[in-house]
Amino acid sequence: MDSEDDMQDAWGGESDGEFYDSNEEEDDEGSSDKEEADYGFDDFAADDGAPSSRMPQANYTILSEKDIRQRQEEAIATITNFLSVSKTDAGILLRHFKWSVSKVNDEWFADEESVRRSVGLVRPTRPEYQRRSRGRGQEMRCTICFETHSFSSISRMKAEPACGHFFCDVCWTGYIHTAINDGPGCLTLRCADPSCGAAIGEDMVLSLVCTDDRTKYNRYLLRSYVEDNRKAKWCPAPGCEYAVLGFVPGVGASYDIVCKCSFNFCWNCLEEAHRPVDCGTVKKWIRKNSAESENMNWILANSKPCPKCKRPIEKNQGCMHITCTPPCKFEFCWLCLGAWTDHGERTGGFYACNRYEAAKQEGVYDEADRRRDMAKNSLERYTHYYERWATNESSRAKAHTDLQQMQAVQIEKLSDKQCQPVSQLKFVTEAWLQIVECRRVLKWTYAYGYYLPDQEDAKKQFFEYLQGEAEAGLERLHQCAEKDLHVFLDGEPGQATFNDFRTKLAGLTSVTRTYFENLVRALENGLTDVVQGLE
Repeated sequence: MDSEDDMQDAWGGESDGEFYDSNEEEDDEGSSDKEEADYGFDDFAADDGAPSSRMPQANYTILSEKDIRQRQEEAIATITNFLSVSKTDAGILLRHFKWSVSKVNDEWFADEESVRRSVGLVRPTRPEYQRRSRGRGQEMRCTICFETHSFSSISRMKAEPACGHFFCDVCWTGYIHTAINDGPGCLTLRCADPSCGAAIGEDMVLSLVCTDDRTKYNRYLLRSYVEDNRKAKWCPAPGCEYAVLGFVPGVGASYDIVCKCSFNFCWNCLEEAHRPVDCGTVKKWIRKNSAESENMNWILANSKPCPKCKRPIEKNQGCMHITCTPPCKFEFCWLCLGAWTDHGERTGGFYACNRYEAAKQEGVYDEADRRRDMAKNSLERYTHYYERWATNESSRAKAHTDLQQMQAVQIEKLSDKQCQPVSQLKFVTEAWLQIVECRRVLKWTYAYGYYLPDQEDAKKQFFEYLQGEAEAGLERLHQCAEKDLHVFLDGEPGQATFNDFRTKLAGLTSVTRTYFENLVRALENGLTDVVQGLE
């Protein structure tokens, strides 16, 4: 039961507003892909940073900013050689066609003149260009500031667009500066003359603007390689500068991406990896956690509205005589919400209101009590799932920190203590990696459980059984990796004892991994085993 619905029912008002189950979203994306030609980037090899798992993995490539610049330069060089155009014109063409070399070639050879017109590539034989060439040696007037410039000053100006329209450097600089501050649209900047559609190239822009504007422009240029390509996305981790390119989900593979910054995220919704929960559920859960609805539910469950001004009041003393805060100052009975002037010895005094009990027996307050109980139950249910969701997230973050500490310091210490090479201690790192992953999965199972329909009792019981078994297995693995390991880091047990520890930890890691894979499979398949069993 969602808290928003409970609020509406209680107050009688309106509220303000990995197996991945994404059939609806994928169908939409698939249909759009069929309608337009696939001019994205070509084949991508699997990246070395892809996660290790028994599940089939999709292919994608992780690129740094340096890699992106190199690819941009290679694409410009390719277009320059194929089409015999300048690097500036090649850059304009690639930005227009979203950095797709294949589409530039197809469109150019199909109709070069049409491409030139749409992109804004002007041939030097245009009348405007010829007029400017013939005008050398004469004075010319800037049609923005209306200043007259001599030929000697004109010859020193940096601005020389291919269309030949003359504006002084100061006006060009101001025009470009405004465009850069307006955002990435400056990458497709056209001539300042409203009647002219000639494109302004990168070389002219960078020759005129200041250092700050040059930095912004180059940043827009770099990011356009990813943001203009529907097969590429930036890693959503704060401060991360890596991009994911060419992701194609394989058969049975998840939509999880593992960036080189170690952040795991979902390709579809760009939230953190959330198997076994689908993107729609994640969106609802995050919105619910950040919404004011739960605050209102708490107010509804733990307070009552003043009968006069309707402001919520929390009872913090034993007396039933309530006085609302100024300017209202209305005095009323907490039990029946009636005016206190109607109460006296005949109503039972301060601590009992037989008027309320009598009215309750008559059914007067049944609806109000029902609404309040619904809100309280909903709040308690949400708190149950949220606390466990948040606790597992905290445990996952702590485990990730412990993993980094293990890789940086403790693994070397353990190697020295046990006189074994680091390569023989990979089972410890694998155990911690499994703990981090299982904590993430277990965390999202609580969001799954919250939205599991109450009426599906069989599914709910089976889900809670699977979740409980998974949590118990994970706790055994976590305790072994966290506490038992310190015995060998701090002391010097015999070699046979450490070998027993190795066997135990590796076994728990394998068992836990298998169990969680089965748990994820069951939840992403909608617990169909329960349905089939009932049939």
